[in-house]
Amino acid sequence: MAGVALLLEGKVALVTGGSRGIGAETVRLFTEAGARVGFNFRRSRDQALALAAECGGRPRCLAIERKLDSTADGHSLVDAAVRVFGRLDILVANHGIWEAEDVPIGEMSEDQWSNTMSVNLDSVFGLVQAAVTQFDRQIAEARETAESEGRAPDASTGTTGHIVFISSTAGQRGEAYHADYAVTKGALISLTKSLSSELAPRGIRVNCVAPGWVETDMSAVALNDVQLGARIRAGIPVGRAASPREIAGPILFLCTSLAGFISGEILNVNGGAVLAG
Repeated sequence: MAGVALLLEGKVALVTGGSRGIGAETVRLFTEAGARVGFNFRRSRDQALALAAECGGRPRCLAIERKLDSTADGHSLVDAAVRVFGRLDILVANHGIWEAEDVPIGEMSEDQWSNTMSVNLDSVFGLVQAAVTQFDRQIAEARETAESEGRAPDASTGTTGHIVFISSTAGQRGEAYHADYAVTKGALISLTKSLSSELAPRGIRVNCVAPGWVETDMSAVALNDVQLGARIRAGIPVGRAASPREIAGPILFLCTSLAGFISGEILNVNGGAVLAG
C-alpha cells in the first residue's frame, strides 16, 4: 500500500542561506521531493558546491554565490535563479544573522543594528518583490497560453506560488541582549500576515516557520557552553534542541499541495519552548 508522499515534482524553489544548517537540509529535502533547487551562499563555497553536487548538480541543484544585505541583492538572487531554471514556484527566506555575544541595548552599536536589519529584513524585501513579480508573470503567461490553445487555465489547486519565511521564538517573545535579531524575526511574522492578506487572492501562499533552538553552526557556541546549554535545554519541554531536518520537514509540508489551504500561518517548531515562558 502506497503512503502519502510530499512531492514537489515540476517545481522550482529558491532557498536562501542554503549551504549550512536549516537551509542545507531544506535543499536536500526539496530535491528529494522532486523539486529543482537554487540556493545562495556567501562564504562556504566548498560546502555549497559539495551540497549542490550531492543533490544532483545542474540542472537539478545550483549553488549561487551571492551576498544578501540589501534590497538589490534580493532582486539579484531571484533573477539569477530564474535565468537558470526559467521559472520560480517557491521562495524560502531562511538566511539571517544572530550575534552570539550578548549586547545590552545601551551598548549595541549602530553598525550592528543596521547590519542585522539589512541582512535579515532589507534583503527579504527585495526577495519578495522579485519573487512576487515572477509569480505574477507566470500566472499571466499561463493564462495567455491557455487562451491561445482554446482552453481554460488550470485552477485545480488555486495555488500559484509559495513563500515561507523563517522566523524564531525570539520574534514572538523577544530575546534579551539580542534586540536587533528579535526585532527582525518579529517583523517577518508581521510580514507573513500582511502578505497573506494581500497575496492569497492571487494564489500565492505566504506562511512562516518559527524554530526554537536548532543544532546549527550559528547556535553551536551557546548550545555547547556547559552552563548556558543546560539552561537552554531546561527551557525546552522536549529536553533538546531540534535537528535541522526537523525544521526542514515542516517547511517542505507548507510548500506541497496538502497545505494549499494554509495561508498566513506561523508554525511553531520549537519543542514547546514558546509555551514555556
